[in-house]
Amino acid sequence: MEPVEIIEDGVLLRPWREADAEAVHRACQDPDIQRWTTVPRPYRPEHAHGFVTEMSRKSWAEGTGAPFAVCDTSTGELLGSCGLISIDEDGTGEVGYWTAPWARGRGVMVRATRAVARWSFDTVGLRRLIWQADVGNHASRLVALRAGFRVDGRLRLANPALKGVADGWIGSLLPGEVPAAGSPGPAQPGTLAARRAAVFGRPQPVLFASTGAGELRLRPMEERDLDAVVRTCRDPESIRWTTVPDPYDHADALWYQEHCQALWARGDAACFVIADPDDTYAGTIDLRLSPADPLLADVGFMTAPDARGRGYMTAALLALSAWGFTALGLARIEWRANVGNDASRRVAEKAGFSFEGTARGAVPHRGERADVWIAALLAEDLA
Repeated sequence: MEPVEIIEDGVLLRPWREADAEAVHRACQDPDIQRWTTVPRPYRPEHAHGFVTEMSRKSWAEGTGAPFAVCDTSTGELLGSCGLISIDEDGTGEVGYWTAPWARGRGVMVRATRAVARWSFDTVGLRRLIWQADVGNHASRLVALRAGFRVDGRLRLANPALKGVADGWIGSLLPGEVPAAGSPGPAQPGTLAARRAAVFGRPQPVLFASTGAGELRLRPMEERDLDAVVRTCRDPESIRWTTVPDPYDHADALWYQEHCQALWARGDAACFVIADPDDTYAGTIDLRLSPADPLLADVGFMTAPDARGRGYMTAALLALSAWGFTALGLARIEWRANVGNDASRRVAEKAGFSFEGTARGAVPHRGERADVWIAALLAEDLA
């Protein structure tokens, strides 16, 4: 395949040159590029030189890829890398890209990816493009969404050799689905996909809730919380009304902490520890996004035995719900609890959740099917 140049929407995509090596070496010192791509670490000048000469030329010559330098059309400055990192005999190509740290926040890679996609379909004749990224790489996901890719799901063991990552996102793009040059695309700023990619692409926030006893903090779980989590999950009321393992030990608490971190990285849920005014563990509360309805989530919570009856959970539930509506764009948050769990029901109703009924045999619980109460809070309820 002969190397080509593409000019579209303010970016120039051209074959790599030996003179690009210095800028590539500088860009690939960036922690995010080293975290989310397969560039060598440490990244040395000889790696950059090999990439812009031997590797890129070999891909073009053998027809196995089409790597482009992404440059500014006016100045020629290197802005990033984008292209086909593989081309299969069945007409499928895979897109890969990175943005130089000095070029971020300008929509460069969205425009470059669209240009590569359009060329791949119209000139090369590919019938499908795929995009993959490690779970948690929300910046790459947002580029793919804005370039028109449909993020179809996750692949297990997508790249186990890279930093122990065990899951990856995958998306696909077909001819006719590439947004027109200059258009905002299907995931423009302000859409739900863009909003959530921005939220989950940052560290989990700390939320605040006010009570008569002082201010509570909703924060990610820390190692110092694990013993308190174990004590809470060994409490008879916790065992009675939840599905925590019984018996519960330190390994279970550690698994839960890691599970919460993975849920945030995937953009599936936000799990918080409730810390009292002395920053001592007072419980946990989770907001879990529905995989079927993007505007729906449900909550689950558990209060430490010595923190019960102080109004902590009601305040935390209100704060978390408000964050879910404003930051994540939710329309409805559901609460469910086994019939008879009056303490949990009081918390939900005090937080404004409206009781909606009973679902018979709705959930598995300790080897049986349990009836559950259902209540919900709508975004308009907090307006």
